[in-house]
Formats: sequence, structure tokens, C-alpha cells
Amino acid sequence: MKKILLMAAMFAGTMAANAQDKKIEDVIKVNVEKHDFGKIKQNVPVTTEFTITNLSDKPIVIENAWGSCGCTTPEIPKEPIAPNASTKLKVGYNSVALNFFDKDVNIKIAGVTQLKVVKITGTVLEPVAYDAYVKGLKEKDGKKTEDATKSKKAKTTPTKTGK
Repeated sequence: MKKILLMAAMFAGTMAANAQDKKIEDVIKVNVEKHDFGKIKQNVPVTTEFTITNLSDKPIVIENAWGSCGCTTPEIPKEPIAPNASTKLKVGYNSVALNFFDKDVNIKIAGVTQLKVVKITGTVLEPVAYDAYVKGLKEKDGKKTEDATKSKKAKTTPTKTGK
């Protein structure tokens, strides 16, 4: 009887070990590895969403997700992800600290030891610098629009022909 129990325990242990050996890329796919927010205004939180697709033949659960610091906050979907279905992982960044940032977001799938890591990046500017940056973009975009309008007029202006 002890031999049977021992063999059953070993079998269960082997099965659990095999489940832990799954590679994360065989279980999920994320639409992008990195999201760049570009230039953002200090103290104005920003968010993005990563789309996670279940590649396996069984439902999976996002067991946990966490940022590399307290400024990065993922919101874990509560529902299991059906095979070949997708869900969104919303990630926020609080934009308090100035300058460039490069943060990891760790995603843990139940039953898989390996983590999936995605990144968010960007540059936080002081409000005055950010407003000047946006104003410069608008002026540059306005000039492009004006130039394009002039080009169209030049191309569509009928020419006079002598009769």
C-alpha cells in the first residue's frame, strides 16, 4: 500500500513539475513588448493597454501583475482567458518624477513559472516645458498643413493656353 501511495505522489509531483516547465511564449502572446508614451506632462497620469492572447488549449488566469516601482500600476483582469481569446491588461503610470523612464511590467500566469515582461517608457516634462512642446508641435503641424495647401493650389491651378 505504501508503494502505491509513494508512486501516486511521485506521479502527481511529476505532473506538477511538467506544468511548471511550460514556456510563457507557448501560453500567451502580447500585442507589443513595449509602449512608449513619448513626452508626457508631469503629474498627469497616463494609461495604456496591452492585449494578452491565450495560445494554449485551456483557459488561463493572470495570477499577478506588478510594476518595477510604485509609479507603475497594472490592473489585473479577474476573468480567466479562454483558449484563443484575448483580454486587456491596463497599465498606468503616475508621471510624478521628471525625465526619462523605462519601467517593467511583470505578468505571472497561473501554472507557469516563467514571467512575461513588457515595458513602458516615456519622458516626463515640467508643465511649462510640456506646454511649449505641444505648442511647437501644433505650429509645426499648422505649417505642414499650410504648405500642403499651397502645393495643392499650385498643382490644381489651370494654365492659360493661347488661342
